[in-house]
Amino acid sequence: MDKIQRRIRRKKGIRKKISGHSAKPRITVFKSNRHLYVQAVDDDTGNTLCSCSDLRTSVKRNREGASQVGLELAKDLKKKKIAEGVFDRNGYVYHGIVQAVADGIRKGGIKL
Repeated sequence: MDKIQRRIRRKKGIRKKISGHSAKPRITVFKSNRHLYVQAVDDDTGNTLCSCSDLRTSVKRNREGASQVGLELAKDLKKKKIAEGVFDRNGYVYHGIVQAVADGIRKGGIKL
């Protein structure tokens, strides 16, 4: 198994346990080699409620940039009157960029 297949296997185990709905969406993180994407998903309808990436905020893909992306997503969720969510690390280890995104969302006032 290569690195990506192991992450997808972990992701499936995580997704069995968590899901989101319109009042408490699942906030998922995806890291590519160049960019960072975060979105809030309503699993009942399968719709993305809002999303944010480092492309939109024009920050670097590091911890400070990830925190800014989390703050931007929190602002969008506040506009939609959503106060809490379920964090989906998407099979990634919870440290570094993934942890910075979660901390940015919490700093923005969303309860995870």
